[in-house]
Amino acid sequence: MGAYMIDILKSIILDFQEVELETGVPRHMNIESIPHKATICIGVRRSGKSTYLFQVIERLLNDGVPRENILYLNFFDDRLHNLGLAGIGLITEAYYSIYPEKKNAEMVYCFFDEIQEIKGWEPFVDRLMRTEKCEVYITGSSARMLSREVATQMRGRALSWEMFPFSFMEFLEYKGIKAKGHLSTKKRLIVQKAFEEYWTTGGFPEVLGLDRHIRIKIHQEYFHAVLLRDLVERHNISHPRAVLDLAYRLIDNTASLYSINRLTGYLKSLGHKAPKSAVSDYLEWLEDAYFLFTVRIFDASLSRSKTNPKKIYCVDHALVTSVASGILVNTGHLLENLVFIALRRLTPDIYYCKTKGGLEVDFMAQMGGSSRMLVQVCTSMSEPQTRKREVAALEDAMNRYGIKSGTIVTRNEEEKIIVDGGIIEVVPVWRFLYNLPEAQQQL
Repeated sequence: MGAYMIDILKSIILDFQEVELETGVPRHMNIESIPHKATICIGVRRSGKSTYLFQVIERLLNDGVPRENILYLNFFDDRLHNLGLAGIGLITEAYYSIYPEKKNAEMVYCFFDEIQEIKGWEPFVDRLMRTEKCEVYITGSSARMLSREVATQMRGRALSWEMFPFSFMEFLEYKGIKAKGHLSTKKRLIVQKAFEEYWTTGGFPEVLGLDRHIRIKIHQEYFHAVLLRDLVERHNISHPRAVLDLAYRLIDNTASLYSINRLTGYLKSLGHKAPKSAVSDYLEWLEDAYFLFTVRIFDASLSRSKTNPKKIYCVDHALVTSVASGILVNTGHLLENLVFIALRRLTPDIYYCKTKGGLEVDFMAQMGGSSRMLVQVCTSMSEPQTRKREVAALEDAMNRYGIKSGTIVTRNEEEKIIVDGGIIEVVPVWRFLYNLPEAQQQL
């Protein structure tokens, strides 16, 4: 078995030497390679992780690294299905049997795509970093790769980063629109027009530029791939229909409050016998796959924060429209989802909060250090009652938490509102996305 697997690995390694790299659009990410540490890039399926690896490989080749010094394996390759049984350690044996002169003499750059498919990868990569002259880059579609367990097994020899579908600024780059800093009237109109396309298509690279019915079909395939591979197969779920019905329910309730009790009751009404513990697991696994995200209420008491209802968001607002039934999701929910993901690219520390008067502010984002950002999302401020409610909620939260500024993201409106203790900026969503910083924190 070992000799047979080595022959397969050698074939895959040599085949890659002749592959033409598809590097796509450069990503706006500050991923840094640190000596003696593996670089791990994590994100939902089809968000562009493999393409990002190819971008890194292209930079190395442009810097003069020989193609033979680059080892690339994609563990979704069905030829590697039995690698875990044969021993992941055969990878280095196969590589150095082709290039024995490079062992301990030249730097080898190892790229392992979707490595979570192989059990026991952590000690293998740890050993690789300790015993070989190499740099290691890894991608995966599981947030568990950020866990303490992985960190322990890797002995601190890894730094992890997250990747999401295209941000609006990356989408502009895909469109060939060079836009930075202050915009002329013409450039602003171009950017605004591009946003309308981004609003429709979302950020998954593969669907950009495709007809609506093809985009919807691909989004739905992503949805089912996440459920099948990242939940049913990875966790050996015996009743996949319950997971499917739960996922549809959550998508239909994007940007809305949920509780485990209500979700359990809903599944029970459909005839599923899923206990609360199972529903909690399903939800955790959907988050683990970077497909759905939950937001807790901001509260000094962690127990209160955990027991209060949470809000649910999807990794891509356009995917919601492709998958949801359309009954419960409206433009306001999609706008809130888009804003959440834009903030989530920058920080995982996002909460919703309630004022003493019971008014709700959609997001409080911890932006690094002690800096906090309060963001309210409202499709339109044209109705006086809506305007009064949104401004009052944000003003109360600003006063309560000692924050001097707040933002209301709208579909098209823009103004500045002076309130006691600070300023509220009302901005159209395209400008909010345009002005956000692009750099992401290392996790």
